Amino acid sequence: MDSILDFVAGGLLQLSWWQLVLVTLVLTHITIVSVTVFLHRSQAHRGLDLHPAIAHFFRLWLWLTTGMVTKEWVAIHRKHHAKCEKEGDPHSPMVYGIEKVMWKGAELYREEAANQETLKRYGHGTPNDWLERNVYSRHPGLGIMLTLIVDVLLFGAAGLTVWAVQMAWIPFWAAGVVNGLGHYIGYRNFSSPDTSTNLFPIGILIGGEELHNNHHAYGTSAKFSSKWYEFDVGWLYIKLMTYLGLAKVRKVAPKLKLEKSTQVTEKTLQGVITHRYEIMTRYADLLKKTAQAEIDRLKGVKDSLSAQQAALLKTVADRITQAEQSLKPTEKEELEQALSQNKVLATLVNMRDELTRVWASSTASSEQLLQDLQVWCQQARQSGIKSLEQFALRLQRYAA
Repeated sequence: MDSILDFVAGGLLQLSWWQLVLVTLVLTHITIVSVTVFLHRSQAHRGLDLHPAIAHFFRLWLWLTTGMVTKEWVAIHRKHHAKCEKEGDPHSPMVYGIEKVMWKGAELYREEAANQETLKRYGHGTPNDWLERNVYSRHPGLGIMLTLIVDVLLFGAAGLTVWAVQMAWIPFWAAGVVNGLGHYIGYRNFSSPDTSTNLFPIGILIGGEELHNNHHAYGTSAKFSSKWYEFDVGWLYIKLMTYLGLAKVRKVAPKLKLEKSTQVTEKTLQGVITHRYEIMTRYADLLKKTAQAEIDRLKGVKDSLSAQQAALLKTVADRITQAEQSLKPTEKEELEQALSQNKVLATLVNMRDELTRVWASSTASSEQLLQDLQVWCQQARQSGIKSLEQFALRLQRYAA
């Protein structure tokens, strides 16, 4: 009788509470690694190739611990990048609100997974073998139930808690925190045309996915870290698998190269397009410094109008560098009013928008884009704004 009670209480392994916590963390960590390495970096963005054995291990593990179908996850994520923070984005806090994405991200995922048009358009290139068609995709709930049975057998009644944590781990951390907070709070290394941010330092819990802004800047890179202090756990595992012959890295973010030449050539154009988000980050710093200098200058002028302009400019200073879609209509109006009263900042903002068009155009030929870049650099050098002149001189040194 005692042995039966012991089995019910502690299962086959009879682990202590701290051992149960440790095992749960290990199990959920394997799930996180499966998502970031297999689903995200390999399947969705083709940043690396995985050996068939390790790829199938990840696929099997995700079936057991999440019930997610590879094609569905990949299609939804690719659509997020294609429609980022616009109508059609499956899980943008800019569209649905932070609370809904944070706490109901899994529901948004299931709703989009039922959209056959999304799967057809964005789910290409994912596994379609016999197991995928007849087991993983056809019976996604079966793996979850098998995991429940195994957890109870191994850990007894506590296995229900272990299983519940496993089931909540990805919906909370991936669907909620990364998709929600990763577009809401944090810091930005790159001025990508969205509100993506880096969340730091929770990398061990979500495998490097917290470096979300870095990822949006270079979506196909298998490595998410950019700064020396950023630790990408997923990249650590990729390097280990590469050493063991289980993975092959295909793409990483390009390193910045500056040449001595000051002529704007096709090589310059390619360099500018390649490093456009790094460029816009530098431009954002230029805008911030100029805005602060203008505020200080206006404060020093003993004039009521200048004081009002300084106060308005101080209010909207941070909005100058924010993505347009993140601003409310009233905030846009205040920003436009402040710019209308400050010629220097208005020029800088207009020049920023003109520079953005160099890589945003989908119809212009390379010859036209090169000409546009040459004209932009000439106008910047002749602007009479010293910081902009220096920026243009540096821009002319970029190379692919």
